[in-house]
Amino acid sequence: MDDTVIFIDSGFLSKLSKYFGKGKYLTYDLIKFSELLCKKQKLNCNKIFYYTAPPFQSNKPTKEEKERKDRYDTFIKKLSQNSKINVREGRCQKLVYRNGHIKFGQKAVDPLMIIDLMALPLKNKNIKKIVLIACDSDFVPVIEQLKELGIETILYTYFTKRRNTNFSRSNNLLKVVSKYVLLTKEDFLNSPLHK
Repeated sequence: MDDTVIFIDSGFLSKLSKYFGKGKYLTYDLIKFSELLCKKQKLNCNKIFYYTAPPFQSNKPTKEEKERKDRYDTFIKKLSQNSKINVREGRCQKLVYRNGHIKFGQKAVDPLMIIDLMALPLKNKNIKKIVLIACDSDFVPVIEQLKELGIETILYTYFTKRRNTNFSRSNNLLKVVSKYVLLTKEDFLNSPLHK
């Protein structure tokens, strides 16, 4: 089996886990999950790039914010102990709308991913296929560039036909990759976490 590198947008994967879990996040082993997806493509998972953002912390963090950050730090510390994983962190932004609605979003995560994708041919000349877990059409230009450099992109994603949902998808992303595969709940369940 040829070696590959897997790039994971944790924000997308988290939303999908909660969707498949009907409002509750599924528990799974991220490393097993990544290796399983690569193996399905007859590839050996050589490296995992995991893109995330720490939870929002206000200037004077609330008890809930501190607890959420402590859980995040514990998860990232455990994840980082595996030499196969490279955790890349952006930041979390809090948006407050006029109607009082609050929304949190990851910032600077996609640019980190794009930088690492473009650096791949320089750092890993033997990698000819990569696996990308994402849903964002922002990756179209970098995938096109990788294709010109002889690197195929296999996209694992999920989408529905309804517009303006967490899982509506740009056809441009699907057209530019070498192959796309829809993630399933079974992909998560087949990667159990043993505590």
